[in-house]
Amino acid sequence: MFTRVTMSGFAALLLASIVGFATGPARADALADIMKAKVIKIAVPQDFAPFGSAGADLKPQGLDVDMANYIAAKLGVKAEIIAVTSANRIPYLQTHKADLVISSLGKNAEREKVIDFSAAYAPFFSGVFGAKSVAVSKMTDLAGKTIGATRGAIEEQEITKDAPKDTTIKRFEDNNATIAAFVSGQVDLIATGNVVAAAITEKNPSRPAVTKFIMKDSPCYVGLNKNEPALLAKVNEIIATAKKDGTLNKFSEKWLKNPLPASF
Repeated sequence: MFTRVTMSGFAALLLASIVGFATGPARADALADIMKAKVIKIAVPQDFAPFGSAGADLKPQGLDVDMANYIAAKLGVKAEIIAVTSANRIPYLQTHKADLVISSLGKNAEREKVIDFSAAYAPFFSGVFGAKSVAVSKMTDLAGKTIGATRGAIEEQEITKDAPKDTTIKRFEDNNATIAAFVSGQVDLIATGNVVAAAITEKNPSRPAVTKFIMKDSPCYVGLNKNEPALLAKVNEIIATAKKDGTLNKFSEKWLKNPLPASF
């Protein structure tokens, strides 16, 4: 038997279906859930020092771990630290095994299609580093200077392309050789990543690799699931506070052995 529906009844059913489709099922609020559970699950790197690695006690340590604990403390909840790799950090977020990803995560168009990003919390860049005594602050200042770089690396390509013609570029076959050239004084400047520079300074505090200028910048962001405006706003508020009160700079000096860049 067919059930007849009046035009007014049909219109009412149609409106209800449209409203239901538009609103969909009620979406959970991640921030509310975190505050209710009093726990925030944060994915951090397990194999990428100085952002995250296992310490001598086998517990996670690094800049990203400190940032994770800082955010949890500001929320007034416990941090549940989850060690991840580069390959599984975003899947852990999407499957809700983690509420946040703080794992030296760079932002690009492809990733922005599937997750949201906070404000930047840590620097990650390729640049020129050198001895404290060498006065260099931009590419043109390399005129007449000698700089070391690893052959084929992006930093070597940038220096080759943009440095003044009278710059002497000493090319080495691998990072270890480039580092050794700086530590031994064979070169007073090197073109490398800030993580490599941090490792140099950590192992050779008498000859720190000081940041001179940035060539390519790709800072680190906190990753969040899409459509969580309350959590995103709160994380950004906490990052802004950390920047203002000097916490981000302390993390940078502790783990990256350099203050935050002036442009950060």
